[in-house]
Amino acid sequence: MTNTVERFTALDVFRGMTICFMIIVNTPGNGATTWSPLHHAHWDGFTPTDLVFPSFLFAVGNAISFVMKQWETFSQQKVLLKIFKRTAIIFLLGYLMYWFPFFDLDENHHIVSFPIQQTRILGVLQRIALCYGIASLLIYYFKEKIAVVISVALLFLYWILLYTFGDAGNELTMTGNAGLKFDLWLMGENHLYHGEGIAFDPEGWLSTLPAVANVVGGFVVGKYVQSKGKTFEGLTKLLLTGFGLLVIAYFWNLVFPVNKKLWTNSFVVLTLGLDCVILAFVIYWIDFKKKKGWFFEVPGKNPLIVYLLSELLATIFGMIYIHDNQNLHEWLYENIFSMAGAYLGSFLFAVAYMLLCWSVGYWMDKKKIYIRV
Repeated sequence: MTNTVERFTALDVFRGMTICFMIIVNTPGNGATTWSPLHHAHWDGFTPTDLVFPSFLFAVGNAISFVMKQWETFSQQKVLLKIFKRTAIIFLLGYLMYWFPFFDLDENHHIVSFPIQQTRILGVLQRIALCYGIASLLIYYFKEKIAVVISVALLFLYWILLYTFGDAGNELTMTGNAGLKFDLWLMGENHLYHGEGIAFDPEGWLSTLPAVANVVGGFVVGKYVQSKGKTFEGLTKLLLTGFGLLVIAYFWNLVFPVNKKLWTNSFVVLTLGLDCVILAFVIYWIDFKKKKGWFFEVPGKNPLIVYLLSELLATIFGMIYIHDNQNLHEWLYENIFSMAGAYLGSFLFAVAYMLLCWSVGYWMDKKKIYIRV
């Protein structure tokens, strides 16, 4: 459907940059030969890749700042219906995305069942849905300033919960943190992510609390740039805010380390600061220098569809076997992209895959098809 909400080109470009980088880091030709900046930090620490997901949440907050104008003209019932409907749809899309294609392959590549008892419940889109829903309700009922205060309170509440219910001395470890304990109690091991070698979900229920601040922060910035983002004064204040948050993150890291998988408070403040700085430069490039951001603007107009396509298509590539021990993804890398070298070839595969998904976004943009849930 066509989107009738006012557009801010710089925000579309920012969102598109996030989507393109997300696809590149999610689909390397070969994970074993991927440059370290394109990997998440193993535990404590930070890489450019760790900025992608919180930037997506920041962009969600930006989008809320535009629809708030419409909400003011709607009845409370209609607004709540929109919030809960969108939250449920995005959550369900994320859940089904991980379950897709609803069957699995055994070691001989024969189709076997993939029962619901083994499906991952939480994930990237599910966190986006939950954070969107919580942040939208906060903003709608309490307005901007109180929503910010509540978001900060959630950060400190999360800090307290981790140290109160985590294993003594191991509160910030993968196996001893309170978030894992709560997820295991609520969902059980089979419904958690196993990519870390154990049952541990980096998008768990408890760590969703601090992530709400990324959305609320995005809303505050989105509202600000609509009114003052195209002035030098407004741009300067946005940059200074970003640098101020980076300073806070530096000192907070000393007592509560930056950790994307636990979504620590210092991680929230760090990513908000970086997003403010990056968005300021994007606004300067687009609105002050009058340069084109057309390439990134394309996926930025249909972010959910382009992201879903990238994940579903990657699953399909992994289930199509060219040889007994080589699927389509591996075959393309080994026979085409690896000729450029192990590391460069892996990167070029990811870029080519991103361009494939981008082309769908381009076609949709040419047809003026903008899908929102």
